[in-house]
Amino acid sequence: MTMWDIKPQGYENVTSEQAKLSGMFPLPGAPRQAPMDPTRLHAFMTQPSSVATASALKPTNSRQAKRLLVSGVPQGTDEDTLTQFFNRLLSSLNVTTGGAEPVTLVQLNTDKSLGMIEFKNTSDATVCLAFSGIEFGGSQLEVRRPKDYIVPLVVEDNAETEPGQISSTVPDTPNKILVSRIPEYLQDEQVIELLKTFGELKAFVLVKDNTDESSKGIAFCEYLDPTATDIAVEGLNNMELGDSTLKVQRASIGMKQAAGVEMGVNAMAMMAGTTSADLEASRVLQLLNMVTPEELMDPEEYDEICEDIREECQKFGKLIDLKVPRPSGGSRQTAGVGKIFVRFETLDSSQTALKSLAGRKFADRTVVCTYFSEENYEVSAF
Repeated sequence: MTMWDIKPQGYENVTSEQAKLSGMFPLPGAPRQAPMDPTRLHAFMTQPSSVATASALKPTNSRQAKRLLVSGVPQGTDEDTLTQFFNRLLSSLNVTTGGAEPVTLVQLNTDKSLGMIEFKNTSDATVCLAFSGIEFGGSQLEVRRPKDYIVPLVVEDNAETEPGQISSTVPDTPNKILVSRIPEYLQDEQVIELLKTFGELKAFVLVKDNTDESSKGIAFCEYLDPTATDIAVEGLNNMELGDSTLKVQRASIGMKQAAGVEMGVNAMAMMAGTTSADLEASRVLQLLNMVTPEELMDPEEYDEICEDIREECQKFGKLIDLKVPRPSGGSRQTAGVGKIFVRFETLDSSQTALKSLAGRKFADRTVVCTYFSEENYEVSAF
């Protein structure tokens, strides 16, 4: 088709958001003025707040950190029912910071068996992880992080504590530990005593109901010595305690960052220098920088764009479906607007398509192409 061009060297494994923030790729509607120059990554990050600050790129500020996937949803469940369930579950806890409605969005896939929950803040998402296995409508819900969740490196709470004192605030870090299935009759001091057998604690909180101070059998902690984390997890997990068996795991499980980098210029340069083989492949591709909100609002133009993309992508293999989010209610801020998602029947087809499409041009705009989690695609977590 005439709107597609020949592929130059691309940056297949830099995410669409990072590519946009780097300034290396034209915004929708703006033709490329100069060839790609990797040194602009450094200039982008050294400019004082002209494009984006380092904190804006921190994983803890991302939507992925505020999202969880929930599977095992019973048939007949709708988004509102699931939202109300998790809001009631979390709103009364002493560790929840999102108020009476910590959940901002729930989206279910077509057959309603898989859902995405989005929270006001990242800490409430971490708390909700502890409730994986909870019964709902006769079914056990499995709650987990999405595949694109990135483990935070930098502790954003720099408050100092007195020597010997244990902070009651446990921020999300790589060494934050989640302890669940604690006998509910155990008090703070007893749980702390158990945990301290593996080292001195930096922070600890026992999750309680604000209404009556009763324990929920869940605790979060972090050790002063990070090397004690794995030892404690291994030693405490599956330990029999009273009539219960402890479940102990790291609270932040996901993709790791390069040491000392909060997704800044070094991380981007590192990713740009690797190949698509280093990514977790998926049958779903995400295409960025191809369309503008205005183009998507026109019904005829929207249909033409979808048909153009379908015809081009079918050259690489059979398509199952595609999703092109459109502005709703006159708002350009609808999730996913400006992104295009295509799902192939086979992994080989998506891999072939990624290698061919990344870096090509569509309507004089350079296409950024990456793999996209199929679970996120199912629940439209764009």
